[in-house]
Amino acid sequence: MNKKLLVDSVFLIMLGMATSLSLPPFNYFLVNFFTFSLFFIFIIKKLKSQKLKKSFFFYGWLFGFGYFVTNLYWISISLTFDQGFKFLIPITIFLIPAFLAIFYGMVTLSFMVVKPKSIVNSFLIFSLIFAIFEFVRGSILTGFPWNLIVYSFLNQLELISITSVIGTYGFNLFCISLFCSPALLILRRSYQEVIVFIFFLIILILFYFFGSYYKNKFYSLDNIKFDYTIRAVGSNIGLDRFYKDIDSSKVIEELIKISNPNLEEKTIFVWPEGIIPGISQNELIEYKDLFKNKFNNNHILAIGINSQDTIDDSTKYFNSFSVYDNELKLLSSYNKIKLVPFGEFLPFENFLSIIGLKTITNNYQSYTKGKLRNIIEIKKENFSLRILPLVCYEIIYSGKIFKKTDFDLIINISEDGWFGKSIGPKQHFAHSIFRSVESGKYIVRAANNGISAIINPIGEIEKSLNLNEIGYLDFNQIKSIQPTVFSKFGNKVFVLLILLYIFLIFSTSFIFSFNSTITVFKNKLRKAKK
Repeated sequence: MNKKLLVDSVFLIMLGMATSLSLPPFNYFLVNFFTFSLFFIFIIKKLKSQKLKKSFFFYGWLFGFGYFVTNLYWISISLTFDQGFKFLIPITIFLIPAFLAIFYGMVTLSFMVVKPKSIVNSFLIFSLIFAIFEFVRGSILTGFPWNLIVYSFLNQLELISITSVIGTYGFNLFCISLFCSPALLILRRSYQEVIVFIFFLIILILFYFFGSYYKNKFYSLDNIKFDYTIRAVGSNIGLDRFYKDIDSSKVIEELIKISNPNLEEKTIFVWPEGIIPGISQNELIEYKDLFKNKFNNNHILAIGINSQDTIDDSTKYFNSFSVYDNELKLLSSYNKIKLVPFGEFLPFENFLSIIGLKTITNNYQSYTKGKLRNIIEIKKENFSLRILPLVCYEIIYSGKIFKKTDFDLIINISEDGWFGKSIGPKQHFAHSIFRSVESGKYIVRAANNGISAIINPIGEIEKSLNLNEIGYLDFNQIKSIQPTVFSKFGNKVFVLLILLYIFLIFSTSFIFSFNSTITVFKNKLRKAKK
């Protein structure tokens, strides 16, 4: 490797690593104005001078590898709980970032193939290609839309309010352009680059004013009080319950104690995902004596629990969200649709199981994904509540979690203990805030070894239990807002923004060609006069 290539490689990896500081839990979003602008300038300079065009893929790949290797290291922590997986830790630390970096490599390779002519044109094309490949990353195979650069604005609620209109992918497209825009001032050849830079600053300011208006409008709405209190339970029960002979009764007793039921209060208790070891959905009723003196007709239990069913003469296992009455009779159930690769299902299981691989979260076989994310309606006397259940990982998918908006709130249950005290649970929680704004719905989140919270439709955390904090959060009133634009149209809005960028790209290409023609004509005219 020659010295120049080595310097370039280190530079790009360092840029990617520095960009990770903009993500939760740090959110130093200002760093992106430097890293993205430097990355864009680097690519533009290489486009002019590079002879080996195939290197363009590796420019993007190196930036992506530096980015993902520093913000996804925590995935390997999930392999420390089972001795049989520990040999995979070095592989996951480097292999997963190396795979995800391929999408960034495709960004720079595609940019080189297009060969933009002007700086403004290059700026728009680079932003568009980057945003499209981020959407692809979140969609193909099972999709992994983790750590989009848009999440760097997590703490700027006025700005992320725009996701209620354009969604996370739409705002991500804008963010890429915004963070690259300072490069226009450095690369500028005329007033056009300055105008585009100012234009994106103005759009950012308009987004802020929209968010302020949106927030004030939300605060002006009347509160609607529920007849029942929804109590989200946050627990800190160790993951050794999956690997040791833990008494399920002890876990249930601990959860009941944390829940602190009052026989006079109408309450819906929400317990985290997969919280009780060794018990399936139809077996919970065997433990009804533990609930007998603690729960009565005023109480309902919603819990994450495994279920199984016989389909085509074979037993299928599901990760389920189940609702029970006080006597532990099953009222309703939802089987998780979006499963975690290697965590909940083993790709190419027939082959990989032969060499000793298995899923991380259970010892029997892969979970089977559910067929339909159904709205669960809880009815009790004059009370009715329609909830959209999201189990753990499902909260990360923008525009793919519901098709109809006729529900009252989202309940998200999770088990975040697989990632220890790393930044993983905090990144996971960040997605909940964006989903609340996009959907215009409250989110009630109950997590074990994670962050439990009540999040309102403008992204504010009204109540929360910090990482590994034990307790409960009560929620009994709501502000009902109209369905958001994004909740109605989903990622179709992102497609419209893509078309808008394409229009701008062709427009700037026409202007550039027209100006070039005028310049050539003027030069010829000057020569003729001489």
